Amino acid sequence: MIGRVHGKLLEKHPPQIVVDVHGVGYELYVPMSTFYQLPATGAEVTLFTHLVVREDAHQLYGFASESERKAFRQLLKISGVGARTAMAVLSGLSVSDLREAVSAQDGGRLTRIPGIGKKTAERLLLELRDKLDAALVAPGAAKGDGQLSDITNALLALGYNEREAGWATNQLPAGVAVADGIKQALKLLSKS
Repeated sequence: MIGRVHGKLLEKHPPQIVVDVHGVGYELYVPMSTFYQLPATGAEVTLFTHLVVREDAHQLYGFASESERKAFRQLLKISGVGARTAMAVLSGLSVSDLREAVSAQDGGRLTRIPGIGKKTAERLLLELRDKLDAALVAPGAAKGDGQLSDITNALLALGYNEREAGWATNQLPAGVAVADGIKQALKLLSKS
């Protein structure tokens, strides 16, 4: 199983990208939420991956964050939901928006995603209701300290959106001091 890919971003053709890892070009399918976070072509990139093996193809899917990959894997466990549908959901909603839609049982948010009809939305809401919060730990909650929420709030106050702040906060080591965490997060965000 390929769990992570790190290399030079060679091509970007939504929803597919090519990453050169020591001379081997890996084709990855990425949701649009990840695609928008990718650096310019030629820059270094690290993506969490999930390999789908089918009878006729082996397809590698890439994600900017561990929470996106966990959501993708949770979606694949639902009967009738394949990789294409899971990618559509993650392209249409961020992980936090998906969590909110499921907790509010808001099928309307899901049906706005191209390819997701009313029945599929209802199935997603039913299947994910008890599983999503267990599978997807909110940013900062996994590390178990209040400093991360302070760092996230500081990044939001500086004008970064929730997705950027959550991503940067998730990259920080556990127990980091607030001032150091803000500095490290700003460095990470300036590189992305």
